[in-house]
Amino acid sequence: QALLTESGGGWVQPGESLRLACSASKRVSVISGMGWYRQAPGKERELVARILSGRPETSYADSVKDRFTISRDIASNTLYLQMNNLKPEDTAVYYCNTAPTPRRTYWGQGTQVTVSS
Repeated sequence: QALLTESGGGWVQPGESLRLACSASKRVSVISGMGWYRQAPGKERELVARILSGRPETSYADSVKDRFTISRDIASNTLYLQMNNLKPEDTAVYYCNTAPTPRRTYWGQGTQVTVSS
């Protein structure tokens, strides 16, 4: 069973929104420091949003600030990423993992987000 399972991706037009979800198995608690990463074709994987361990503080990459919001539901052990005003440059595979240091064994399949008109 995968430790982290991402969902919610899809194809949208510029300016539209998507909400990604990351379901964590019982072996991983989203109360830990968690983050959303993305990898576009030909580029390195980057951390775009993170939420601190046990605290509600969040931080974002400049490229997504004021458009993306990371949150978590501890009861369901789920991490979310609300993405608004999507741009073509947001096109990537999105992953969740611990942050700021991801665990190699936690990488899931990711969820594809495509923004195109």
